[in-house]
Amino acid sequence: MRHYEMESYDVIVVGAGHAGCEAGLASARMGARTLVLSIQLDAVALMACNPAIGGTGKGQLVKEIDALGGEMGLVIDKTFIQSRMLNRTKGPAVHSPRAQADKRRYHEEMKAALERQDGLCLKQGEVVDLILEDGRARGVLLRTGAVYRARAVILATGTFLGGRVFMGESTYESGPCGFAPATALAAALRARGLALRRFKTGTPARALARSLHFERMEEQKGDAEIIPFSFMNDAAGENKVSCRLTWTNARTHEIIRDNLTRSSLYGGLIKGVGPRYCPSIEDKVHRFPDRERHGLFIEPEGLSTDEVYIQGMSTSMPEDVQQAFYRSIPGLEDAVFTRAGYSIEYDCIDPLSLYPSLEHKEIAGLFCAGQFNGSSGYEEAAAQGLMAGINAALLVRGAAPFVLDRAEAYIGVLIDDLVTKGVEEPYRMMTARAEYRLTLRQDNADLRLTEKGYAIGLASRERYELYLRAKKETEAEVARLRGTTVRPAEAETFLTERGLAPLTGGISLAELLKRPQVDYAALSALDKDRPALSARTCARVEIQIKYEGYIEKQRLQIERFKRLEDRRLPEDFDYLALAGIRQEAKQRLCKIRPRSVGQAARISGVSPADINVLLIHLKKEERR
Repeated sequence: MRHYEMESYDVIVVGAGHAGCEAGLASARMGARTLVLSIQLDAVALMACNPAIGGTGKGQLVKEIDALGGEMGLVIDKTFIQSRMLNRTKGPAVHSPRAQADKRRYHEEMKAALERQDGLCLKQGEVVDLILEDGRARGVLLRTGAVYRARAVILATGTFLGGRVFMGESTYESGPCGFAPATALAAALRARGLALRRFKTGTPARALARSLHFERMEEQKGDAEIIPFSFMNDAAGENKVSCRLTWTNARTHEIIRDNLTRSSLYGGLIKGVGPRYCPSIEDKVHRFPDRERHGLFIEPEGLSTDEVYIQGMSTSMPEDVQQAFYRSIPGLEDAVFTRAGYSIEYDCIDPLSLYPSLEHKEIAGLFCAGQFNGSSGYEEAAAQGLMAGINAALLVRGAAPFVLDRAEAYIGVLIDDLVTKGVEEPYRMMTARAEYRLTLRQDNADLRLTEKGYAIGLASRERYELYLRAKKETEAEVARLRGTTVRPAEAETFLTERGLAPLTGGISLAELLKRPQVDYAALSALDKDRPALSARTCARVEIQIKYEGYIEKQRLQIERFKRLEDRRLPEDFDYLALAGIRQEAKQRLCKIRPRSVGQAARISGVSPADINVLLIHLKKEERR
């Protein structure tokens, strides 16, 4: 086929899922002429699985994307139909926002954001190969023969790359939701020497809401007080729907066990590795035989459709088995199904082949993001897309990469885990992965990151000024509470009502707020000079004062972490010449080429003893 030259760009993004959208917008907003190519424009920001944004650990990622100047938080605030803050009964370190989305409107709003963005061109086209010159990514080739050149390329192919769907004994090439797969590109990347691996994910059936018996299920309402995802918004609409909770039972499990051999997974057809934290229903029943039931959430897919998503029941069983076990569940006895559940295998790379900037170690100018890097989830994809877009734009400028570490953001934890530890299964963000989660809360993401986003040219001036105002408000109120003293007589009734001992002397409002029985709102009874503050600022002030001791302890831990991160390692460091380090550690260090002693210490297969030898060697070199 004849190839012909088309326009040239600074950055080309391959794929327009959640990673590709954030990558393209970030790149363009930072001044790089950007082309975003989608195999199908109807798949832009596609919610191929559950119609929701956020969740435990994931909500923190969305808030950080927003704080840096990304789009996901703004779009979900416009299109949510139910909002909840998860883990409210626990400490603020694990509070995580989650919202049900109107999936069609989410797609439309995100697509419109790309179409409106200056310096960005969104086009439909199937990329079948990379243009490589002198070991650098220089553009892409489309199926039509069109060649688009660029100074950097971002691969954000999601589950389209080499996609293959499984449903019982049936298997066929396909992308998610029946869209065409990117088969030619998968073959081309292998031919280019990229080591690809096979991962898999799954999705449950969809049913018509009017066919379900909601009265037999437990209602799950949204929060009365809605906390927006975006720091640009003080309010974000209202809840429009309820979700429902129901449970599997002994009959459900019996049907699944009787038909396990008909599952694509247990029938041996699926070879790809699936996510441990989101197993199929047949996997749950097989692996946890003592569990009498598994919870399922019925989630509306939008306001303009009657379809609902049955979360917690992804499957690769054939349709007749699916219908049988779904209808054994309370409330689903007469369910009418619109789409069957399925599993999908796809190609991805080993993220150990990437720098922390998400640039490929062997192909300069090639950045990778999202499920192509072995992660799962819309939020993890969007976070990587944002960082890939930022660093591609910085590469075009000739500027140093922008990297967040584990003490600065959940985004830093996510990328560090991928490029340092690697993955053997699709990676999923959880609060437990962040060792400094008390300081990486969802409520303070703007205070941590907006200044950084503004400095690199991504966050807008408006966003930056909102951040400065919020920072000033919070600091001023904390100082005021520390400087305002209450006398024993003034607090006597207040303390008695809460079962607290009377004061023996004056106490500051800040010290009073540290008591478990006292919250910031209640202090208004003693605080006559309280300024009018936003709910967001009030929450931050309370957390900062109540958890001051724990936050200070974590700050000291972060200082120790930073000392190791600041011990830089040369990229050409000769690990093989180091005496006293085990051979396995040498091989891992040579493969990953850590940029600091701290990163080296997190590599699987590198022991504390190996790190001690490395530190001794560095000290000798410094003395020399």
